[in-house]
Amino acid sequence: MAETGKKAEEKEFAEEPMILADNLVKIYKTAELEVLALQGLDLRVERGELLAIIGNSGSGKSTFLNMLGGLDTPSAGKLFVDGKNLFTMTEKQLVEYKRDTVGFVWQNNARNLLPYLSALENIMTPMQFGSEKGRKERALKLLDAVGMSHKKASRLNQLSGGEQQRIAIAIALANSPKLLLADEPTGSVDRKTADYILDVFRHLNRDEGQTIVIVTHDVALSKQVQRVIAIRDGKFSSERILKEQYSIDSVEAAAINWQEEETQEEFAIIDRAGRIQIPKEMLAEAGIEDNKLRMEVKDGKIVLEKA
Repeated sequence: MAETGKKAEEKEFAEEPMILADNLVKIYKTAELEVLALQGLDLRVERGELLAIIGNSGSGKSTFLNMLGGLDTPSAGKLFVDGKNLFTMTEKQLVEYKRDTVGFVWQNNARNLLPYLSALENIMTPMQFGSEKGRKERALKLLDAVGMSHKKASRLNQLSGGEQQRIAIAIALANSPKLLLADEPTGSVDRKTADYILDVFRHLNRDEGQTIVIVTHDVALSKQVQRVIAIRDGKFSSERILKEQYSIDSVEAAAINWQEEETQEEFAIIDRAGRIQIPKEMLAEAGIEDNKLRMEVKDGKIVLEKA
């Protein structure tokens, strides 16, 4: 009987999403004004997903990523990561969460690497437990996973920007986090290096089952992942899903023009009040300039027309 209860508990945990955000709000206050960075954001990310979040500067995407990383506190709503309630954590629990549950890859490599240590030593630094031999073995394995074994003795000034970023990914994985967060990981590298970094993420996701959330402005990168969420004005407004014919498992990636081809289908997200956000580009294409639309249901379809 006890075994049955244990199995039921394990099954429930396995079905629990990695990320669950419910009506999430973030308000920044100063002496003179209040800024609403997130306004009622909802999102569910399953375990083992590779997800990209896109949006203009100031849309709230980095704010959300910082919340997932335990670096910022929500103002209202609910936020769970790996079953942990980020609203109710003590300082001690938050430290443990940032150490064990999430790994963070920053765009600015100076935040990822210590310049006076070698690549191998940088990866070993966050490792808290185990013998030095065990930590070194894991660091070497991570170096191999990101294709940087040949640079294990190199320091920061001996590595290119792309090499530094690959080492940064290995550092973020040092303590085997459940969730890997990446903030503009290809923002300061060339296209070839950006493609290699994405290949590293895909390998970690596909072969290791690593859950990964990437915030990016990189159009070519966002077009290659299975699921992309667009954030506008502090809430998720649309979702893009990779078309089957563009699956990396079914086609040769090198033959695809990821910049130009429409590789994903876009879906509007309906919030809990029944509202959707229509991208400005679509409104402009339809010649809609004011804030009124004619709306009706025709043959089971909702039709929006210029008033």
